[in-house]
Amino acid sequence: MIITSDEGFTNDDIFDVDKSSLAIGGSSIRVREEIAYRILSSLPRSRLAGIQRRIAPLLQFDLVGSLPTEISLQIFSCLSSQILLNCALVSRRWRTLADDQSLWKNLCNSRGWEWKQPSRTHDFDSRFSQVPTGDSDDEGMGDDEDDEDGADLGLEFVEGEHVLADEESGFASMDVDGHAPTASISSTSSSILQSLSSLLFDSPPPRPPPIRRNRHSAPSILPSLSSYQLLKPNYKRLHQTHRRLSNRFHSSSYRLSLLQNRGTPTNAHTNTIYCLQLYTYPSPSTHGQTLFTGSKDRTIREWNLTTGCVERVIKGVHECSVLSICVSGGFVASGGSDRRVVVWDLEENRLVKVICDHEDSVLCVRFDEQRLVSCSKDRTVRTYSFPDLVPQFVLGAHRAAVNAVSLSKTLIVSGSGDRSIRLWDAQTGKLLRTFENHHSRGIASIDFSPPFVISGSSDKHLRLFDITTLQGWSTSPDFDNPPSSFLDSMSISGVGGSSVGVNSTMICHVCGSMAAGPGQGNTGGEASGSGLMGMDRIRCVHADLVRSVALGEEFVLSGSYDLSIKVWERSTGKLVADLTGGHTGRIFCIGFDCTKIVSCGEDQRICIWDFSHGIDTSFIKL
Repeated sequence: MIITSDEGFTNDDIFDVDKSSLAIGGSSIRVREEIAYRILSSLPRSRLAGIQRRIAPLLQFDLVGSLPTEISLQIFSCLSSQILLNCALVSRRWRTLADDQSLWKNLCNSRGWEWKQPSRTHDFDSRFSQVPTGDSDDEGMGDDEDDEDGADLGLEFVEGEHVLADEESGFASMDVDGHAPTASISSTSSSILQSLSSLLFDSPPPRPPPIRRNRHSAPSILPSLSSYQLLKPNYKRLHQTHRRLSNRFHSSSYRLSLLQNRGTPTNAHTNTIYCLQLYTYPSPSTHGQTLFTGSKDRTIREWNLTTGCVERVIKGVHECSVLSICVSGGFVASGGSDRRVVVWDLEENRLVKVICDHEDSVLCVRFDEQRLVSCSKDRTVRTYSFPDLVPQFVLGAHRAAVNAVSLSKTLIVSGSGDRSIRLWDAQTGKLLRTFENHHSRGIASIDFSPPFVISGSSDKHLRLFDITTLQGWSTSPDFDNPPSSFLDSMSISGVGGSSVGVNSTMICHVCGSMAAGPGQGNTGGEASGSGLMGMDRIRCVHADLVRSVALGEEFVLSGSYDLSIKVWERSTGKLVADLTGGHTGRIFCIGFDCTKIVSCGEDQRICIWDFSHGIDTSFIKL
């Protein structure tokens, strides 16, 4: 007789299982697998769930967590910040590994982000007021070589007034001859392995929706600390704060305040402000970050950004407008429409030297540890050793005023009203390459961070390219269907006379279209996107001369006579932010760091566009 149990199996089944269990130890894996399956299949479903929970740990073997810490950290060092955040949610062991400061320090170092000990800061307040536009003399810009009649001059109507730029204006006639990313928890071990397998595909955090702020009143740009207590470096926090600030730039989340308005503070500039530069002293405990500005009132002023006060006024060294300044290593160099280059020692607060070699207004001056470079309306670039300021070379290949110059180690880049950019060997003064007809009109501004050069022009456009690969992007519609003469001249002329086509791409991220530039075999039509680039593109570009450009690791900034500042994605040329409402007169100069943008112009305003509001950035080295 066969007895059936209440659990759904027979005595014979029990006997077979008992006999099988006696032979498990000597059985093969396949036999033991079959025995286990038969045992599990003989159990009621109500008991299988409990068995599943008991054997789950046997199925989840943490290979990485079981390794020595040094080896586990070596594996985690190959992961991106986004995947590290995901890994921290897997288990306690993985969180300890993913939060290791050495990993985040390496990620910060790769981006040049440094930790500094916070110090106490204080708020300052500034207010807007309506400012009429004043007169203009030397705007620090030379002419286009083909603007023989000064066509860009004449009357400018600003707030009901007209201002006539005089003969020393920048367009005087000159011809050819003379939030940390949100991490998701994987539901199973397999999803975690999939995350690890995609470590090479680090995706940026999702962009939050744009946040519109009231742009007419704002607190201090820098947060304050309640104590001087030294903090242990937290590189994960540093990295996440930088990413959060980057998201602020992408979403145009800022607060706008004025460091100077016309007549305020009492010791502010009394005329148009032509140039500025942010500068961080080597010893932040005594100075921290300050702002230097140069003006038509013939002075250079140093501003304390934490108090909003003028801390130093350098005057009596220029007889006319200060058009350009450069601050580095405890020195400030300035160039003016009085044809002077002045070097001032900040630590000793004394004049080092006045150089009067140029024959016309000095439009731009730059220096580093080895040399000082200046350029002028006299169509030359001059170099001097630094800090002894012994003359070296006079670079005279340009056919019009040299409006901007930049240097990096052994290379000098100059941009001119003759529409060309020239690359020089700083050690020998040799002309290495000429980028002819780089814009359709004169070049007003450049910035150089090898191997990239960004330029702004009176044709209202920007152009960025890599001097080694000749690849880049431009906002100019001339690259959609340029005339054959323009294509013929768009080349790089080497020292030996050889020329190579320049590859550029015109991208419109409003209408979504893309056009190939010269050198790519596409002189018309669209590479991708929807239809022709018409009125939509106009919203993507400047409406007037691009007077100032700044090149960062992630963004490119441009300031224009159209009263706007635009933020562009450096890698693609995508328009990230369009900042307006700060200035009532033409913007002459911009500067920025990871927390803010600073701008100045003919309205005598110094605007601070603060992207760090509500975020503690006291530990970020600027």
